[in-house]
Amino acid sequence: MNSANDSSGPWWRDLTPYHWFVFMMASLAWMFDCLDQQLFILARSAAMKTLLPPGWDPNEYGGYATAIFVAGWATGGLIFGSVGDRIGRAKTLTMTVLMYSVFTGLSALSTGWIDFAVYRFITGLGVGGVFGLAVALIADSLPDRSRAGALGSLQALSAVGNVTAGLISMGVGHLVSQKTISPDWSWKLMFLIGSVPAFLCVFIQLKLKEPEKWVKAREEGRRTGAAFGSYTSLLGEARWRKPALGGMLLCVAAVIGLWGIGFFAPELVGPVIERSLREQNLPPEQIAGARGYWIGINSICQNIGAFFGMLLMTKLAQGIGRKPAFAIAFVAALIATVSFFQFFNGTSDVFWLSPLMGACQLALFAGFAIYLPELFPTRLRSTGTSFCYNVGRFLAASGPFTLGKLQAALKAGATTPEAKIEAFRNAATYMSAIFLVGLIALLFLPETKGRPLPEDEPAPKP
Repeated sequence: MNSANDSSGPWWRDLTPYHWFVFMMASLAWMFDCLDQQLFILARSAAMKTLLPPGWDPNEYGGYATAIFVAGWATGGLIFGSVGDRIGRAKTLTMTVLMYSVFTGLSALSTGWIDFAVYRFITGLGVGGVFGLAVALIADSLPDRSRAGALGSLQALSAVGNVTAGLISMGVGHLVSQKTISPDWSWKLMFLIGSVPAFLCVFIQLKLKEPEKWVKAREEGRRTGAAFGSYTSLLGEARWRKPALGGMLLCVAAVIGLWGIGFFAPELVGPVIERSLREQNLPPEQIAGARGYWIGINSICQNIGAFFGMLLMTKLAQGIGRKPAFAIAFVAALIATVSFFQFFNGTSDVFWLSPLMGACQLALFAGFAIYLPELFPTRLRSTGTSFCYNVGRFLAASGPFTLGKLQAALKAGATTPEAKIEAFRNAATYMSAIFLVGLIALLFLPETKGRPLPEDEPAPKP
């Protein structure tokens, strides 16, 4: 029987206590990473209103701040993915968690848009390193038959971090509505809260050991001169170049779809909810608090959907194969995203359109956690995974920028709030075509279901 067979009982059956420790530490690193990402999304609008001079468009500069954050994410992914293959997954993962937790907290101290953008870029460096390192750590540490289930579960648990961010947003919104804090302080408090759990997690991660598989491969690499964490090797050798470039395009489609469109849901939900609250003649401070409260509810619903979508994607990838599962997920993401931005009109839609879009968009990312490490050898596993997942973010960083510019063009001459909302709806809808790029990328990638992790061909004997 193939050791990589996905169907021989529950994935957790053969895990030792240390395997569980590795799984939990990698999952917590990624979960708190996602918590901090989501807090930025939820606090972005309030931060822009506080930090920007009067007359500057918060949505437009929120898009720029997001683009800068995503560019930092891409840069960090490239740097730390390579470092993880060279010096070890465990120690590099701890470094990246420390970086994103500290600079998430420092974001609360921003006094203007420029220093806020700098903090977000450095936070992005740490955030970008975590995924490839966490995935490689689990892939190299756990038994082969547990790999797909564990990696899909790691990605599904990221939704817990996102839901927690939504709860924090709701709690802060309640404090604003009760006049306990001012709206200008709401986003600062959210960033400070978000930095604490990840920072504490660092001290536990110091007990992580490097995977035995990586240690042996590194020793062998020193003997043979094999290049670890080398982009020259990744892109210069035809065997690894094709999956690297194909995987990058696969990720670009989903990342732009999520960060350039899906994670701008608060910019639609907020104005729509605010419009309905104004019709009830509520005082301004209650409207501000209720707006934050409903944005938090939307985030929770979106990520509850994401949790189940990622679990379903894990089952599909194990059952019908990686490529068919991705094809279904990309089509579903396109339909769900267009439906959300065209048909969201009030609070009741939060409870079905939001989880539907979350399930379909985030399902793709569970697929990445399973599929990407199956494309590369041990010496390039963190590098290749991070390359695919993160280098495309340089292109994906254009997504928020494009959305802001497209919205600005569509709302040119718009004089009413409703016309501006309509322009935003249409901009997001047009951009949803990016999911079709993922379907094209699938044509050039291999099926890996049931196959062992790839390794270099052994050197010929003299």
